[in-house]
Amino acid sequence: QVQLVESGGGLVQAGGSLRLSCAASGSPFSLNAMGWYRQAPGEQREFVASITSSGTTTYANSVKGRFTISRDNAKSTLYLQMNSLKPEDTAVYLCKARPSWSPVDYWGQGTQVTVSS
Repeated sequence: QVQLVESGGGLVQAGGSLRLSCAASGSPFSLNAMGWYRQAPGEQREFVASITSSGTTTYANSVKGRFTISRDNAKSTLYLQMNSLKPEDTAVYLCKARPSWSPVDYWGQGTQVTVSS
């Protein structure tokens, strides 16, 4: 079992920044592939960014150049630095873990990000 707890969401004006955190427990964090997803009201959940256990990152085109995903294995924590935020970034942001030993993904409860214009 893996437990994930997101934090750092909030209300910010367009052009502002936020840093999301995802604290993980229950599995050796360094072995997890990790990712951020988001879901706006009435929309499907969409991929935002991911990072492998070796540190390789991938981004959705919509956030490339504005968001940065990173991980601190010593703290078992995943981060998402979000800059130049836009109203269309408004969503619940969820953290996902895929341990190397698991055939399934684990999800956190999410943190709300609201960007006002």
